[in-house]
Amino acid sequence: MTTVRLRPEGPADHPDIRRLVAQAFARSDGGSPPEVRLVEALRGSDAWLPELSMVAEVDGEVVGYALLSRVWVQPGRIPALALGPVAVLPGRQRRGYGRDVVQAALDAAAELGERLVVVLGNPAYYRRFGFIPAARFGLTGPWSGLGDPWQVLVLPSVDGSRPVVPSGEVAYPPPWSQV
Repeated sequence: MTTVRLRPEGPADHPDIRRLVAQAFARSDGGSPPEVRLVEALRGSDAWLPELSMVAEVDGEVVGYALLSRVWVQPGRIPALALGPVAVLPGRQRRGYGRDVVQAALDAAAELGERLVVVLGNPAYYRRFGFIPAARFGLTGPWSGLGDPWQVLVLPSVDGSRPVVPSGEVAYPPPWSQV
């Protein structure tokens, strides 16, 4: 049985994460995917939350990655999180590592008291975590025009209550303009 170790990234993981994200989002022209630049730019920004940059490690190899970074719901500058990128090494996909690392990131966020996560992604995939279309809450953002792939998850609080979801525009930090 394979043991998966889920943990926040450390500085020694940066080259492995770069390689993993580059392979998972490989471009046909061989260029560096914008997701690689996004991760590196977020690390140098105030949107970076190191405890919410999670890796899945198997036998000493980083095989999965999920990142939650700070975004804000306007008006009111209400803190929220953006999920992405999520990546699994191509040769390790369809083994549950993506699911595991996303759930670990979401669990860590809930433990830190975070309440709201947005994502742009496949609704069939993200539904398993509880994401629903963000339009239901009146949340807009750069990708809200894409419909159901623009999603939101309300994380439960430690006491089990669910906060009121704010409506408004999700403001992303500058590194996100690269994707």
